[in-house]
Amino acid sequence: MRAYAPTVTAKNEMSADRAREVLREWVPDAVAGDPQARERVLAIVYPLVRRYCFARLGRGALQSVAEDVSHEACVALMTALPRYCDRGASFLTYVYAIASHKVIDARRAAGKACAPLEDAGEPVCPEAGPEERAIARERGTWARGLVETLPPRHRDILVMRLVRGMSADETAHALGTTPGAVRIAQHRALTRLRAQVTPAVRAAA
Repeated sequence: MRAYAPTVTAKNEMSADRAREVLREWVPDAVAGDPQARERVLAIVYPLVRRYCFARLGRGALQSVAEDVSHEACVALMTALPRYCDRGASFLTYVYAIASHKVIDARRAAGKACAPLEDAGEPVCPEAGPEERAIARERGTWARGLVETLPPRHRDILVMRLVRGMSADETAHALGTTPGAVRIAQHRALTRLRAQVTPAVRAAA
């Protein structure tokens, strides 16, 4: 399984837009069984799949889970590649669909322990004392609790967009929707969070 994972660096990770362009050239030959084309396709999609899996599963204690799921998704993709049929949709939609199934399986196996926000805590200055760190932890727990009240789709979009830094386009392809729908959902999610935060702030004032 590890043999399917090419070396990943910031330099060889393409944007979703660029990946779609390059994949249009290489996917037909990869489907036909050309070894070079298969390696090229894998090198393009693996960083995107990995980023997607980390966005959905989190890092920290779950880093090894997200890493393993990335590899499993790529193994499944390369196994299914000969059966791929171009029906007009982006190949990345096919890739993310496979990755999504692997993420769902991992979440089901991990249960509530599989939290994508576990490492999205309150930033703390390295020189902060015990009291400041305790306050930061409380704020981080409070913030994560608020996000967990959102519908799963809205929660995933916020994690991908704000925690993992994915573009609206990348998030849209990851979730099988459109960039416009991602932006609308993000706006609604943030509006809902603000509605919950405002009364608490006023009460504390």
